[in-house]
Order: sequence, then C-alpha cells, then structure tokens
Amino acid sequence: MRSMGQLGNDLYTGKASFPFVGRRRLWFLIAAILVIAAALVPLFRPIQFSIEFTGGSQFTVNSVAAPDQQLATDAVRSVVPDATTKVVVIGEDAVRVQTDQLTADDSSEVSDALATAYDVPLAEVSYSFIGPSWGADVTRQSLWGLAIFLALTFAILALYFRTWKMSVSAIIGLVDVLVITVGVYALFGFEISPAAVIGFLTILSYALYDTTVVFDKIRENTSEDGEVSGRTFGESVNLAVNQTLIRSINTTVVAILPTGAILFIGALWLGAETLTDLSLSIFVGTIVAAYSTLFVAAPLYSLFRENEPTLKERDARIVAARELAVTSA
Repeated sequence: MRSMGQLGNDLYTGKASFPFVGRRRLWFLIAAILVIAAALVPLFRPIQFSIEFTGGSQFTVNSVAAPDQQLATDAVRSVVPDATTKVVVIGEDAVRVQTDQLTADDSSEVSDALATAYDVPLAEVSYSFIGPSWGADVTRQSLWGLAIFLALTFAILALYFRTWKMSVSAIIGLVDVLVITVGVYALFGFEISPAAVIGFLTILSYALYDTTVVFDKIRENTSEDGEVSGRTFGESVNLAVNQTLIRSINTTVVAILPTGAILFIGALWLGAETLTDLSLSIFVGTIVAAYSTLFVAAPLYSLFRENEPTLKERDARIVAARELAVTSA
C-alpha cells in the first residue's frame, strides 16, 4: 500500500491520476443536485435568523439552579399568551429567552415572571431590545458585504489570471459553497447570526485562496502546452488539480481540526453561542470549499476553454497523433 508521500509524488508526476476533468459530467451532476437540494431546503425548513436580523426582545436569566426551558416558555406565555418564544440554555446556569417585540410594560412583567419561575432575584434577569430597523440595517449591510466581496473577487482574479473565464469559474465555485453551507444551516435548524455571516465570508475567503492555488498551477501547466506537449488542455488541467490534491486535503484537515474543536467546546461545553455560530459556518464551509474547488471550479474552467478554436485544433492534433502511434505500433 502506498504511503501518503508516495501517493503525492505519483499524483504530481502523473503516474496516478483522479479524473476530475474526465468525469466532470458526473461531478457537475452531483454539484447541481446538492445546490438544488440546498436551495429547496428553506421551502420545507425555513432559515432561522437571529434576533439581530429579525428584531425582538431578549431576556437572560443567570444563576439558574435547574435550566428547564419549559419554565421560560410558560413564564412568557403567562404574560403574552400568543408570543413566539425561543429558549436556549447557555452553559450550566443561564437561560436566554427571545420573543417578539414586547412593550415596556410586558417586558417588565416577563422579567418578573422569569425571576419567579426560576426562583432567582430580579437582578439576575437582564433585558435587551433590538428594533426591526436595526435588524434591517444589519441584513442590508451583510448583503452589501457579500456583493462587494464577489465583485472584488471577480475583478482581482480577472486581472491576476488575465482571463475572465477563470473568474467566472471561481465565482460559480464560491456561490456553490455559499448555497450549500446555507442549506446545511436550514436543514439542521441552525440560526444565522452576524457571527455566522462573518463565518460565511471567512469560508469564501478560504475557498478563494484554495481556488487561486489550484488555478495558479493550472496556469503554469497550460502555459507550458505548445506544439511539443503531449497533453491536451483538459489533461493539463487535470494534472494540475491532481498535483495540488494532497495540499488541498492537508489544508482542509488542518483547518477543520481546530474549528471542529472550537465548535465542540463552544457548543457542548462552554455554551458560547458566538463561538458556535462562527466555528460552525467555517467547519461546514471549509469542507464544501475543498470539494467545490476540485470538482466544480477547475473542471468548469477546462470546459470553458476547450472549445476555443486554437485549443480545439491543437487537442485534435494531439489525439490524432496518438491514434496514429497506436496504429503504427
């Protein structure tokens, strides 16, 4: 059995090869199924947005002896029967309660009810309010941040690689990462918060970095293709992806190990919600980004270029020469 080092060497020299380009129809089909499924998930399980986006009232009860979530729900509904309530246990002795926007009088009564329900002093119940206009501002700024990121990505890649086709391939790969990651959030009922949005932008940056490294190797290989080269354009692209495969795997593993640890500690041990939101988006997005770069962006770039008249003519000559060599042998 080959060691990882030997496998990496074989992939780099072309002795071993995975058909990223040769079986791209299969990879594109799988990618399309994943994207469509992720896009359809919110129709059955609506995306959960945090209070920062939707606005509302939030209560935090500290020094709780028994953090029973039902006590909080009953306490809120004893004051506002039709209120939509979300209760989360934070750590071992705190409970966070989020509701619709409440009046000042209702908020005061809910604070009293929560203090009574959990048998704690009223001073242990804190209250905050986020208005709908502030939530709308957060949403608008998040969308603007995403739009600016994608626009700058397209421009920078086009300038760096001197071809818009690489930019389009990279952007499609980034959108693929974003849609699938948001779909995972909706599927498992995870809440999208400002921390999660920061995580989304972080994994898009990671995906861009991974894609740039692979594309740089593709440019290096394809720039060497001339009349003396025995590789078609698609084969040169596939070789480049295989040459960077081990590096992509190692980078992904190194990235998901600490974020996975933060996710586990933040969610199950400390109850730190911000850590959970941030690490969850990075953990899921990093895995999806590695897949998207290898199976979507690189094969898509090859597809965009192969029909160019010059490359098409050159590839045809290479294939004809191979057939002639086989016939002669």
